[in-house]
Amino acid sequence: MIDNSANDPELNGRYLGTISKDFVLVADAVKEASYAIRKRGFSDYPIFPVCTIELPIGQLLIRKYEVGTDWNYYASFLDEFIQRKIVEDEDVFKAAYKDPDEYCCLFVVDEEFTNFVFIPYPED
Repeated sequence: MIDNSANDPELNGRYLGTISKDFVLVADAVKEASYAIRKRGFSDYPIFPVCTIELPIGQLLIRKYEVGTDWNYYASFLDEFIQRKIVEDEDVFKAAYKDPDEYCCLFVVDEEFTNFVFIPYPED
């Protein structure tokens, strides 16, 4: 099981810069998708997998070459992660999940790092 209780310290050095740089470019689109997922009743827990290659989780939201980012962004939600057994303890995940109006739940997938990351949406 992936520990999703907090942001991994590994993220700070190697990934935070590139993810933060990219996220500024896609934050509005991701925030709109998060709102739509919740408003349409799909889930109260939207999750956005990000990967530098194609990923079989969720629906492709933003291709990296479309907006000049290093990461592809996908849209998904908690039920898919439970079905795929990526999240084994639903209650622990829900307790760690941050306000989706203020934070985006990214599922970062890379060769050496896979974990959930909560990143704040930029303020207007």
